[in-house]
Amino acid sequence: MNAAAMFAFLGHRRSALLLLLLLLLFVTLTAASHSQSRPPDYGEALAKSLLYFEAQRSGHLPHNQRVAWRDHSGLNDGLEQGVDLVGGYYDAGDNVKFGLPMAFTITMLSWGVIEYGQQIAGAGELAHTLEAIKWGTDYFIKAHTHPNVLWAQVGDGDTDHYCWQRPEDMTTSRQAYKVDEDNPGSDIAGETAAAMAAASIVFRETNPHYSHLLLRHARQLFEFGDRRRGKYDASVAAAKGYYPSVSGYGDELLWAALWLYKATDDADYLAYVVDNAASLGGITWAIAEFSWDVKFAGVQTLASILLMEEGAKHEPHRRILEQYRAKAEHYLCACLNKNNGTNVRRTPGGLLYVRKWNNMQYVSSAAFLLSVYSDHLRAADQTLGCSNGERVGPEELLRLAKSQVDYILGDNPHGTSYLVGYGDKYPLRVHHRGASIAPYRKSKGFIGCTQGYDNWFGRRSPNPNVVVGALVGGPDDMDRFRDERKNFMQTEACTYNTATLVGALARLSSLELDDIDDEGADSSDLSSRASI
Repeated sequence: MNAAAMFAFLGHRRSALLLLLLLLLFVTLTAASHSQSRPPDYGEALAKSLLYFEAQRSGHLPHNQRVAWRDHSGLNDGLEQGVDLVGGYYDAGDNVKFGLPMAFTITMLSWGVIEYGQQIAGAGELAHTLEAIKWGTDYFIKAHTHPNVLWAQVGDGDTDHYCWQRPEDMTTSRQAYKVDEDNPGSDIAGETAAAMAAASIVFRETNPHYSHLLLRHARQLFEFGDRRRGKYDASVAAAKGYYPSVSGYGDELLWAALWLYKATDDADYLAYVVDNAASLGGITWAIAEFSWDVKFAGVQTLASILLMEEGAKHEPHRRILEQYRAKAEHYLCACLNKNNGTNVRRTPGGLLYVRKWNNMQYVSSAAFLLSVYSDHLRAADQTLGCSNGERVGPEELLRLAKSQVDYILGDNPHGTSYLVGYGDKYPLRVHHRGASIAPYRKSKGFIGCTQGYDNWFGRRSPNPNVVVGALVGGPDDMDRFRDERKNFMQTEACTYNTATLVGALARLSSLELDDIDDEGADSSDLSSRASI
């Protein structure tokens, strides 16, 4: 080949390579902007998120059950121990009823109604939300059989994970476990008290008798948890490998006391929060996550709201409450990436990233706290102070909350909605026993313990049932996601993931441009992404 021919050949190769690179860039940009062609419908997402709780129900299902592929299950729960423990929720893709995450689920659903009940009602979903809360609190009433006895768990995670069965077929252990005077569990007693106190506020107007009943149980549980202190996973060994109380019980006791104060206006509960602020960690822990286990950011946010809402009333406790607020704002600034020290990582696509196992729980809980704090800052005409010296307005908090919810709903590099059943593209192989096997109502033939693994678990085809409203664990730190049933870190959903998302979706369903616009924002970008 002569020189001229060689240069011509290389020129053609460079042109082809350039064309290929441009094509790859186009495909990447198209995928990244996939979801932006359809503005998020927060009302639709809210309605679908509430369906998830019906898919997770245990017990005798009601006549108005909307998730038709589920049927009655766990109808003998508690029978061996001589107590009625029928009802409640399965926590995730298994068939165990874990009390600690279940209680947190109900607390957060209740907080969502307390903050955004008007928006939920406007979306036509208030009745469904109240049903979801009451399904949990009815179970807690059953589980609290004595002032100093709380049944903390039904089922054994080890035997349950050995089997892959629909809840309607399950043959695994239904052993029930309790905390009592001799086997304390301050964390689960505190969280259940918080759930019942928060729910009592929700039902105060519509069902005052039920509200009063919940409050009585909440008071007793808090007193029991505070007087007989200890971690529940030391008393209930079966919980330790699945929902251990890593943060201890200090956050739950403060959390319960704050919710009881909000429910009763009894100054003794506020005094407890102030007097135990340091000893229980409320003003000493600066945390960058909020979850079913680690409640400190929620505690600190609630305490901060007391100052913003009724500063004069709480003036005698201002010094301590301001310390709570400083820690709450540490969490929020960590999400905003405005701390000098600890901040929450983000994926290249902008998702808050805490850890690889079920990361979406931290995303949805952050979106909720950012939304709530933003609204209370706005109402008080205040700003947030971060350790890097910046003052942050409420608009910036809500913009971050919106960006995280939008990512969940499909505004991400893959154009995938991680809320199952929402949008055109979402996970099809959710790690969920009931969803992955033929629906019981159509195929009532018994499916045995290992038969589910042999015939259903390993299938590459999509699940026969769609767990609408389930928020799966989500992508890794590089926005990568594998839609595989065995990939439980990413494809399993949990009730507490969706519970915190409900409130955030309700807030965004009534979004106004002014809520997220300020002088530092690009108004043209905001107007294109806001749902007004």
